[in-house]
Amino acid sequence: MIRRPTLLACFAVLPMFGQARVTDNWTVEVAMTRIAIPPLAMVTVSEERYAPLSDFDAKAAPWRKGARLKGVEAEECTVQGALDPASVVVRLAPGAAALRRGVDYEVDLAAGTVGRLPGGAIATAHAVLISYRYTQQRLDSIVRTASGKIELRRGVPHTVTPAQPDIAASETRLANVLVSAREEKLREENVFPILEASFPASSREAIAAERLPKTLAKLQSGEPVKIMAWGDSVSTYRRYQTMFTEGLRQRFPNARIELVTEAWGGRSTASYLKEPPGSEHNYQEKVLAQKPDLIISEFVNDASLNEEAVEARYSQLLADFNRIGAEWIILSPHYVRPDWMGLTRQREIDEDPRPYVKGLRRFAARHRVALADASQRYGRLWRQGIPYLTLMENNINHPNLFGHRIFADSLLALFP
Repeated sequence: MIRRPTLLACFAVLPMFGQARVTDNWTVEVAMTRIAIPPLAMVTVSEERYAPLSDFDAKAAPWRKGARLKGVEAEECTVQGALDPASVVVRLAPGAAALRRGVDYEVDLAAGTVGRLPGGAIATAHAVLISYRYTQQRLDSIVRTASGKIELRRGVPHTVTPAQPDIAASETRLANVLVSAREEKLREENVFPILEASFPASSREAIAAERLPKTLAKLQSGEPVKIMAWGDSVSTYRRYQTMFTEGLRQRFPNARIELVTEAWGGRSTASYLKEPPGSEHNYQEKVLAQKPDLIISEFVNDASLNEEAVEARYSQLLADFNRIGAEWIILSPHYVRPDWMGLTRQREIDEDPRPYVKGLRRFAARHRVALADASQRYGRLWRQGIPYLTLMENNINHPNLFGHRIFADSLLALFP
């Protein structure tokens, strides 16, 4: 198993052995040593069976228009751009004539989904064989060995979440290089010099005594404390909240914690507020009526809100939480697909450009609400050699276990 580094609360700056830089198409220079980075070839798939092939739905989301080609599949969707658009061939039997796109079948070339067309040669229940090529990614590490030699450690290729390779305890990771089969050469954006070993501690951390006094007192005294994780699809996995409560139990051995999760995939705080009484996700019944001691809100789906909208919406929530005596931690969102954030690269991105995140920080400061600023940690991952999109299991906005650990660390940082 390839292990991810643990994000610590302390701050460590690694010694620099020269800025990592691309010197030609597939060579990186680190510490005055040039390292050749092997290119990554496309993966060829021959006559992969799909039985039956669903109809092509041009009006659906790209990853739902037809069958997802297995090579480009991600969690609940596909990897945009991973399919070689010129490579798709569909047949009814081995060696049979290729079927006609636009007549027998259709394909979304960006998403890698294929479906039959009514009236074509593919019967409703007929299996088809699809051949195609697709790209993977690889995250390599340039390391300094115990003897001082600079060497390359190659990662394992993966379509969605390539991980950095393990290195020996005696070795130092100097830089990571993200390699993609869709690129003809390396660019500076592919190279991630290791600038930090961990996230730097903030002077605003460990503020539970100031902003979460009732929760902290109950954790310390052993009184029962009910913690609710309230959010969207990210919270449905119950990962970060479980990691968080496990961390609290380690810090407060006498703690008696009840963890409940109220989450609704693909929805926002507005979705909850609009639900009528008796519905599965009615805000009054499913959140407020539970009367938790502490509410952790996680809503990446609120990211369309600007600063003024955050102030209005979250002021309403704060008034409701105060009325039931609940304390509140706002969990700022992870980074999502770069083009959704207006980003063109995965390095030099410390500052989250989303107005929503700026609004959360301003709201938390103004109203003295605890903010677990996961966004800030995601923005510095590049400094630790990690392209943040490699943590997204759906290649968009669903973090893997390591990504959820970032959330948990952000929450735990609020407590002594």
